[in-house]
Amino acid sequence: MYRDADAAELAARLGTPDEPLVLDVREPAEFAAWSIPSAVNIPLGELATRASEVPAEREVVTVCATGSRSSSAAEILSRTGRRVANLVGGMAGWAMVYDAVTVELDAVRVVQVRRRGKGCLSYLVGAGDVALVVDPSFDTEVYGRLADEHGWRIARVFDTHLHADHLSGARQLAKATGASLHLNPADTFDFAYEPLGDEDRFGLPGGASFRVAAIPTPGHTRGSTIYVVADRVVLSGDTLFVDSVGRPDLADQAEEFAHSLYHSLHDKVLSLPDDAFVLPGHYGEKVIVRPDRPVGATLGELRQALAPLSFDEDEFVSWATTRTASRPPNYVEIIQANMGRSDVALPILRQLEVGPNRCSVST
Repeated sequence: MYRDADAAELAARLGTPDEPLVLDVREPAEFAAWSIPSAVNIPLGELATRASEVPAEREVVTVCATGSRSSSAAEILSRTGRRVANLVGGMAGWAMVYDAVTVELDAVRVVQVRRRGKGCLSYLVGAGDVALVVDPSFDTEVYGRLADEHGWRIARVFDTHLHADHLSGARQLAKATGASLHLNPADTFDFAYEPLGDEDRFGLPGGASFRVAAIPTPGHTRGSTIYVVADRVVLSGDTLFVDSVGRPDLADQAEEFAHSLYHSLHDKVLSLPDDAFVLPGHYGEKVIVRPDRPVGATLGELRQALAPLSFDEDEFVSWATTRTASRPPNYVEIIQANMGRSDVALPILRQLEVGPNRCSVST
């Protein structure tokens, strides 16, 4: 017999000694388009004849789109004596699972919220009884729950840029909590908000500060923004990731934006100290996510790991404009919704954003 497992359990086990073998039984094209990191693909129709390829010493979690094919796969494998779990809800369930990890900075805590199926990262920055939220996803109840757990009231909400791969929850979270909404007017939004200014500072209890460190940091979008927390942590949005940099081509002005991105990185981000800890807005499929540590790296580590950060301007622009991957699915519709210009029903919009993160330059 096999058992059922939910996406939260799977997320908690990935990157640990108890990590199961994730067996995706969808068709190869489905798997190639979007999959769980570390998953192995054997289509359901081939599983009976290829079961010997599945290791017997580890528990296997079978995955498909919604949980139907994977339950059949789990039945096949359980008959061979293997320990098997079926992922309830499949990739649709995986798209909705969140977990969180906390970074302690003296009087300030930064909570990294990971939307595991999208590779989306968002943040609560809190001290005393007040928190600020950066880049919230549309499932705004996640941030309310985490704020309650830490004894915080959400006072301000920010986005790092106009998102193209997922629905922003910033406007909805601000409305639900009574918080003020802060955005960079270099991106276009058709609703009310408080415009950010260069080097704006927002205080937190205990004298800690949260500041807009560099506006603009254009390149991924015109309004791309980074935030610095207590002069020690950089919330880099889609300007700098742990595995790449933000792609410059989504506005169809790739060369212009790539030049802007180069200067944003070198004049703004890389001018910060090497021990500044970078917490990005996304992570790619090759990044290992562990339940007990944030997705992030020091700026010094990223200088060593990411060769493009050492390129001269012409070399960087050539690299950034020729290595971009497929654009995020339905990105035009998602951008329109995040600008406040869409009349598409929310359930349809939620379906449009399902899929992988594609906002970085391919490495």
